[in-house]
Parts: sequence; C-alpha cells; structure tokens
Amino acid sequence: MTETVASIVAAHRAGTRTPAETVARSFARIRDHADPAVFISLREEKDALAEAEHLASRTDAAELPLFGVPVAVKDNIDALGFPTTAACPAYAYTPTRDATAVARLRAAGAIIIGKTNLDQFATGLVGVRSPYGIPKNPVCGDLVPGGSSSGSAVAVSAGLVPLSLGTDTAGSGRVPAMLNNIVGLKPSLGMISTAGVVPACRTLDCVSVFALTVDDAAAALAAMAAPDSADPFSRDRPLGALTRFPDKVRLGVPRSGQLMFFGDKAAEAAYGDALKRWTALGTILVEFDLEPFYETARLLYEGPWVAERFLVLRDLLASSPDAIHPVTREITAAGARLTAAETFAALYRLQALRKIAERTFLDLDAMVLPTAPTAYAIAQVLANPVELNSRLGTYTNFVNLLDLCGLALPAAMRRDGIPFGITLLAPAGNDAMLASIGRVFHADTNLTLGATGVPHSPLAALPATTCADEIAIAVVGAHLSGMALNSELTALGGRLLEAASTAPDYKLYALDTTPPKPGMLRVESGKGSAIELEVWALSAASFGKFVAAVPPPLSIGTINLADGRTVKGFIVEPAAVSRARDISAFGGWRAYVAAK
Repeated sequence: MTETVASIVAAHRAGTRTPAETVARSFARIRDHADPAVFISLREEKDALAEAEHLASRTDAAELPLFGVPVAVKDNIDALGFPTTAACPAYAYTPTRDATAVARLRAAGAIIIGKTNLDQFATGLVGVRSPYGIPKNPVCGDLVPGGSSSGSAVAVSAGLVPLSLGTDTAGSGRVPAMLNNIVGLKPSLGMISTAGVVPACRTLDCVSVFALTVDDAAAALAAMAAPDSADPFSRDRPLGALTRFPDKVRLGVPRSGQLMFFGDKAAEAAYGDALKRWTALGTILVEFDLEPFYETARLLYEGPWVAERFLVLRDLLASSPDAIHPVTREITAAGARLTAAETFAALYRLQALRKIAERTFLDLDAMVLPTAPTAYAIAQVLANPVELNSRLGTYTNFVNLLDLCGLALPAAMRRDGIPFGITLLAPAGNDAMLASIGRVFHADTNLTLGATGVPHSPLAALPATTCADEIAIAVVGAHLSGMALNSELTALGGRLLEAASTAPDYKLYALDTTPPKPGMLRVESGKGSAIELEVWALSAASFGKFVAAVPPPLSIGTINLADGRTVKGFIVEPAAVSRARDISAFGGWRAYVAAK
C-alpha cells in the first residue's frame, strides 16, 4: 500500500515501523517499478538505511515534522552526495553543500534518496527533453509525463516516494501534477529559497512540491518556508495555519468563450464538472476577464525573460552547443538577440498588467483554471515539440510574472484514462488559503492517489481560525449560540469558529443583571475551573463595534484556553463578584441555565 507523508510520520512516531523499514520499502518499489528514466542518480541503499537508523536514534526524532520521510529531488537542485546535472552531462558539477530547501527538509527529518530526471535546464513542460530518457507516465503510458519536473512527478504518482521537489518557472510544478494525478504546490515567489538551484529565470524561479495530498505538500512547504540570506530573492513569507473551509469563498472563472481547450471536449467537460463541484462545496463563482492574463503569458517567451535562460547557458552554448538538447538550444539562444530597449518596454507593460491583476483580485479570493487545456501523447510532442509544449502552458505561464501562488489539484479521471486537473491561483501570500480550500476539493473528488489505486484518506480535522481581516473573541454567557444575546454577534456578521474551554484557572459567577449574564474571573493557577465557551470571528470593524457596546462590569481581556492558546474574550471586574453566586462547578453558563 502507498503511504502518505502523514501516515508515515504517524507510524514512525507510534513505533509501528522504523524509518529504515520505510526507506527500504521505497528502494524496493523503485526496483519493482523498473523505469531507469525516473532517477538520474540514486543513492546507495545502505547509506540511506544508515541515515534512517541514525535519525531514529535521536531523542528529538518524534518531534520532527517529516520524521523519516523518503524524498526525491529534481536534478537542478543541489543535494550533497549527488552530482547536479540539470539533465546535461556536460554541465554536471558536484555541489559542496545542500540547496537551502534540501537542507531544511533534512532538518525536518526527511531522507533524500535520489535525484530525478527533468526537461534539460528546466526548459519545457513535456518531460521528453532529456538525454536520460523519458519517464513513463504511470497513469497513462502513452501520455507525456509533463515537465520540466518529470521524474519528480512520476516518482510520487507511482508511489516510489511520498514527496518530491520540483521547480516552477512557467508551470513545471503544475503541469506534471495534472498529468500524473497528484498535487503540485507552487508557492509564492521567495517563500522557499532558491539558493543552490540551477537558475532558469532567476527572477521567476521557485522550488515546488509534489505530493499525494494537499496536507502532505503543505507540511513540506512549512518546513522549507523561511527567509535565506544566501538568496537575494528570498522573502519572509511563512505558510501560516491551514483552516477549515471558509464561508462564501469567491472563485474567479473566465468569461464565457475565453477558455481554450484546443478541441479537447473531454477536458472542457471535466472543467465544467469541477466548477459544479466547487459550487456544491459552497463557493461563489465570479466571472473575470482572462485576456490580460493571456497577454502576460505571451511575455514570458516572446519577451526578455528568455534572456535569463540564455545567461545560464551562455558559456555552454559557446563552447559545446551540441551538448544541449536541440529544442532547448533553439529556445535559449534567442535570448541573445534581445535589446535593452525591448527589455524595458516589456517591463513597463508587465507593470501595467500587474495592476490589472491586482484590480481583478479585489473581487476574488482566488481563481480556478484548468491546469492545462489538454494532454498529449509522447509521439505527438516529439513530432511538434514547440507548439504543443506552448499549449500546455496556456494557464501557467503568467503566474510567476504576476507574483501569484498556485495549487494544482486532481479533478477527474476522464473516460479515455487521461487525468484532468485544476489550479487555484491567488496573490502572493495566500498559500495557506489555497491549501485550506484545495484539500477539501481534492478529497471530495474521491479520486485515488496518483497511479497507486489507493483512496484518499479522510481529512485530518483542523482548528477553525480567523481570516485575514478577522479577530477571534471568546464568549461565555448570553452570547453563546442559542442564548439571549447571540443575535448581537450574528447581526455583525460573526461566525462560530469552535466550542472550547478555558485553562482551569477561572471562576464563573452569576451576575445580577438583566438579562442574566455570567462574569468570568481569572484566579490563581490551579485554583479555578475549566469553563466552557465559544470562539467567534468578527471583522475588525465589527469587533470594534461589539467591544464598544460591552457594558460594565464586563470588559474584554485575554483568556487562556485549555490547549495553551490565548484569545480575546469576556472577563469581569473583580469588585463585581463579591456578592455574586459562584457557579464554576457547573462548568459553564449553558449548564447552569439548564439546571435552573
């Protein structure tokens, strides 16, 4: 059975399996899979097993978020003990340190077992431009595996590893995800350091994550997301917490007639079905104009960003041009012909398009697009390599130019056996929001994971949290659900996040008020009771109105919850409880009222 990151870590923590046993399973699966084009280099199994045994002996091992998880790394990302080739033997070198992303995965408990194949120099969305062969798509054997992160996507889809790293400049972390029926997470630019990554376009590159589930991808992102002084493009963008599915999510869909599927009716129908699924989940679909995004996409290969690719290969193009794949050579060589004037003209236009995108997202929480408009067989791409590759990037090429984050999700398995996927896109910094809604959509599809045939496990429960403009407030009395003053919260747009209880450091008193209300007072630690409460979310403006109306002797303070969190909530002035009845033994206002 194929395991997810979550199940592997749980097994290691419980002691029902050791990290060495998990690593041995990965190597056995790689042997059984018998596709030499997936990995460019593979670690010696005995060395990986020794690392796994050493990891398990650490006293803090169980606290590591990726405790003993086998990981594959795209071979344009440095990893100690492996050459970095970028799928070009003439370019290969031996790194002296891990890429920052790899180092952070190791620090989180991951075990690197191999380097995966790719479209040479990460130039391509098809997965067929490598001297190391074409990885076989495990979902549909005639289909291209997608690129440029071909080996990384195939390794996860086939169940060889539960997690892998790719890179994404124009869609290399998303198109292979669709074609292999897995999750592809493309984070906000700068969220994961690109120090130690062979550049494609340095201003647009990011490290991406492939996984069987959104939760697994998010766990890896959380482990890697941090600023890095070694990367001048790094930004301080922590992931933040995933939340329960928010209410009234507004998803953007292109205006009628704007989508292109290049005659693929099955893909068009699958996209329509995906929109119906989103509506059933409670989202609101909002139309927007896709044309400015198409224009942005055209800038990527028709504009000066091709010159960034040329800079990486300039010396090799001059000394050993035949060492470069013919299609890659043709694309990158064009970058030498661009002028400074053309570059500035494109930058000016891109800035205008970014402003249009910003205005578009004022009405949207995210947009939902096909990950790719169609899919192609290997033979088709080999016969028409540039045009068909370009088509696969229809909905991916503009994303990094506009500084968006993206999450590619499996959406359907077509009758012809070809997988179809959708991608969620939002402005940078909204990675956690995309993961929060994407995990629910993926689970709702009832698709099996990758090519493994294993069903999606039930989603792990998440604590409800506030959205960007909300403040949480704890209520303990008449504002509880169904009680006399609850309408004051709902009238201000409040939404219930969770039922909870305080730390055992409080006393609850019945005050002499109309309507009856309790007052909660903090006492010496260990000398109080745990009091039941509810946590609600209010917008910042509504929170201000609500607090301004709180009458004495009540006020708003900071309350300690049983699980160690703190939240703003109702407390009472000590002087007001001198003659009030202590009702702490009831455990909460609702139980006290019921007893009366």
